Amino acid sequence: MSELPAVSRRLLLGGALATGAAAAGLGAAGSVAAATADGSAVPEAVTPRRRPGQKSVIGMPFDVHRTVRVGVIGLGNRGHGMSEGWAVVPGCTVTAVCDIRAERAKRTADRLVAIGKPRPAEYGGSDDSFAQMLKRDDIDVVYIATPWEFHYQQGKAALLAGKHVVVELPIATGLDELWDLVDTCERTRRHLMLSENCSYGRNELAMLKMAHEGLFGDVTNGHGGYLHDLRALLFSDTYYTDAWRRRWHTRSTASFYAMHGLAPVAAAMDINRGDRMTVLRATATEPKGLADYRKRFVPESHPSWQETYINGDLVTCLIDTAKGRVIRAEHDVSSPRPYSRINSLAGTRGIFEDYAGTSTTGGRIYVEPDHGGHSWRDFDTYRKEFDHWLWKKIGDDAANNGGHGGMDYVLQWRTVQLMRAGLVPDIDVYDSASWCAPVPLSVKSLAAGGRPVAVPDFTRGSWVNLRMGLDSRMTDMPPVG
Repeated sequence: MSELPAVSRRLLLGGALATGAAAAGLGAAGSVAAATADGSAVPEAVTPRRRPGQKSVIGMPFDVHRTVRVGVIGLGNRGHGMSEGWAVVPGCTVTAVCDIRAERAKRTADRLVAIGKPRPAEYGGSDDSFAQMLKRDDIDVVYIATPWEFHYQQGKAALLAGKHVVVELPIATGLDELWDLVDTCERTRRHLMLSENCSYGRNELAMLKMAHEGLFGDVTNGHGGYLHDLRALLFSDTYYTDAWRRRWHTRSTASFYAMHGLAPVAAAMDINRGDRMTVLRATATEPKGLADYRKRFVPESHPSWQETYINGDLVTCLIDTAKGRVIRAEHDVSSPRPYSRINSLAGTRGIFEDYAGTSTTGGRIYVEPDHGGHSWRDFDTYRKEFDHWLWKKIGDDAANNGGHGGMDYVLQWRTVQLMRAGLVPDIDVYDSASWCAPVPLSVKSLAAGGRPVAVPDFTRGSWVNLRMGLDSRMTDMPPVG
């Protein structure tokens, strides 16, 4: 394995400052007082104490795995497709698959055999089938792609079984659950990471590199979200099993799924790596989109006519950071609109916006002193210059093997590489908990009329220290065999 010595400008300039801040005592949990823009105080988020012997997993590398053995829980549309993705990564094998519907486990196992991979063990048919699978000693990491309400229980069970865990969005939906997953990682010495594929998107990683190399000057704000017209899928009788995702709109006001846009902006801002989110305030429009769609396109005999939707069509969270930055994170799956994750970052010397231009790369940019005349410029040249090493190295493989433009495969390849090479994960449990915290916090803020609420510091003070994350140095995949 080779590793290049390149260090980003942001680490060179900021490392000494961050270390000094920690030495001065700024690393104590809850040391940054949360406040609104007008300076009024917000009650500090409660930081539970660590139990005796429990310690941070920041900077903790994976043990070296010659082969990474994956167990998959949840084999609907996402889990079935990602199972094949894991199986084709060099040095990775899927050893077991599980779904409450046993026929889905068989379907996935059959598919893996059809592409020339070993047949995984099959589990299914009961609520506790996943627990039976977790007893196996030939699973190193568990990938969870079940409905949201099961992520916390299954993720914690996998950690307690001694496995590392990769969980689809969100890792949990409650603050107490998020804290428990952090604590369980620290006690078991196992990693849990959010399966945030958009963090490995080509434009998102280029944006991160541009920010860390100072192209935007001092970054002041970012905007991201998940804006996706899912109305037809939400009312489909086959796409979401038992309509689980639509039913969330009947029982919660949360910003369910803004992480796809929030996570890349947070990474570019060094959230948990020199800055942290401190205050969140949420607003929501009236919940009209799903009912309107149902009225126009869904037969009155359909079971959805017994439902009342309470989740606002557009839920917006404004998030302040300790360094005075602002992040706007949005969620809307109930309105007619083209797909967007927004993916925008701005600073004192320029701005980048994704999915807004006409270039083949899908982005537009304006930076000083390169540009003038208040006119957007094409992103092509900049992406070539700031293309992340992962895309330079495996971009062709990603295009041939992964969904969502290849970023699924990049996430899977990188996770396997980290585990096989014994490296520190790019995304840790603290990032995962922070990115998912707007789910319960948006509910809390909306219930208080949009008032600001404090964002917990899941790192317990370690956020002040700059460290590597998605802005990783180039490394090789260890040879297979």
